[in-house]
Amino acid sequence: MHEIDYDGTDLRLLACLQDAARLSNVELSERVNLSPSQCHRRLRRLEQAGLIRGYAALLDRERLGFGVVAFVNVTLEKQSEHPAQAFNQAVQDLPEILECHAVSGEADYLLRVVAADLKAFSDFLMHRLLRLPMVAHVRSSILLDEVKATTALPLDRLG
Repeated sequence: MHEIDYDGTDLRLLACLQDAARLSNVELSERVNLSPSQCHRRLRRLEQAGLIRGYAALLDRERLGFGVVAFVNVTLEKQSEHPAQAFNQAVQDLPEILECHAVSGEADYLLRVVAADLKAFSDFLMHRLLRLPMVAHVRSSILLDEVKATTALPLDRLG
């Protein structure tokens, strides 16, 4: 990975976007004290450099009917030839899995999974995840309370 040059103005621009990504270019330029054209050029440069991967609407999972969040540790069978590659491909087809991370420690992967309720989560676990041939063991933790959840990186800690 190569270094990407950015300065304090770029960091202010990124912080504003993390806070309110729907700001117009004019509103964004006012917040970071740039002309709209300078702001637009910097924004495009940050996008092209890959510092901004995309824009998304953050949906309220509970209001949409996803009442259960579970963190699932997955351990793979070691006997098959390419269990990790097969698992990586399989999780792409399971929309309940919002995140999949290869991790160190006792498990091979950590998943963040959503479901409508405990019955739906149990069905997902028993009939979809555990039926994958490369999965040897799973251990789940059900979210009881969301104490902190953010998508904002701590940009003020850079530099």
